[in-house]
Amino acid sequence: MEETKMVKHIILWQLAEEYKTEEIKKGIKEGLESLQGKIPGMIDIHVQIDCLESSNADALLITTFEDEESLKGYAVHPEHAAIANTKVRPYTCSRVCMDYED
Repeated sequence: MEETKMVKHIILWQLAEEYKTEEIKKGIKEGLESLQGKIPGMIDIHVQIDCLESSNADALLITTFEDEESLKGYAVHPEHAAIANTKVRPYTCSRVCMDYED
């Protein structure tokens, strides 16, 4: 029997200097975490905005999906797109992403 592997989707964002506020970070966290239970195949979603001074990123997203197809569905899901377009993309200047099977 083949072991089923989940897919992890991790993103690190740097906010543009003028947007590095607690209010904007909180909006990113609350917006993205509100997707829990709304995206087919998403198992878990967590956003970390409280970083140590040694960090060079302002926000971290860790999501777990049942499979790669679920991740692809998340990318185009209307509720995800609405939050990304209003709470995340307008404020970020840099995005790094890593997807992998776990």
